[in-house]
Amino acid sequence: MILRHEPLVPERAENRILEVSGIEVVYGGAILAVADVSLTVGAGEIVALLGANGAGKSTVLKAISGLAAADRATVRRGHIRFDGDDILGIAANRLAARGIVHVLEGRHVFPHLTVEENLFAGAFLHRPGRRELLRQIDDVYDWFPRLRDKRRTQAGLTSGGEQQMLAIGRALLTQPRLVLLDEPSMGLAPRIVQEIFQIIGRLNREKGVAFLLSEQNAALSLAHATRAYILESGHVALAGEAADLARRDDLHRIYLGGLA
Repeated sequence: MILRHEPLVPERAENRILEVSGIEVVYGGAILAVADVSLTVGAGEIVALLGANGAGKSTVLKAISGLAAADRATVRRGHIRFDGDDILGIAANRLAARGIVHVLEGRHVFPHLTVEENLFAGAFLHRPGRRELLRQIDDVYDWFPRLRDKRRTQAGLTSGGEQQMLAIGRALLTQPRLVLLDEPSMGLAPRIVQEIFQIIGRLNREKGVAFLLSEQNAALSLAHATRAYILESGHVALAGEAADLARRDDLHRIYLGGLA
């Protein structure tokens, strides 16, 4: 049952960079994963996409980034616009060049390459000169000091938290305007999760990077986001300002897709 306790909060009109309108996503031509999702992200905004496991969060991110096709999924209805341009059907590498980068769930790194070699891979998209490349990588080390200490270590031998930091740092080297971040807290110790979210907040405030953040950890996400959407069974069940949603005493039931 989709819970709509009140009308969804009107979308912010100013400075939108991403507009998702009524998308429906189907896997293998038969399995409906997302039935009707609309959302927006403004420039320099952190927006949380919340919901229980299987609610459709990862599918929405893959639809935006162009990676849904790799899972044999199709956006059958709706529109996705970035900077006002329709981006449906554009390959993921071309979207990355336009400023959308997707950090997948599961801390995908090249395990046999060193931490620094993984970062070089992130910079390949824009191919900066060597001096500029080293400066950009030093910036990543400033954001993630743990990575500087492990720069010569094979990525597969680092901790889960360090791999998550590496995946985010590598994404930043594509010079994104919008980062799609899927389940960054999964499987990590609470202390490391807090550290990663603090860095996300700093990147947003100091660099103006926008984030669309898919998470099951509602409390932590709402503490760092501006606005949030809660998915339930492939629909937007609730949306609003993050602070307002965090104060709701019925959020846990809605979030888990339970009965009113």
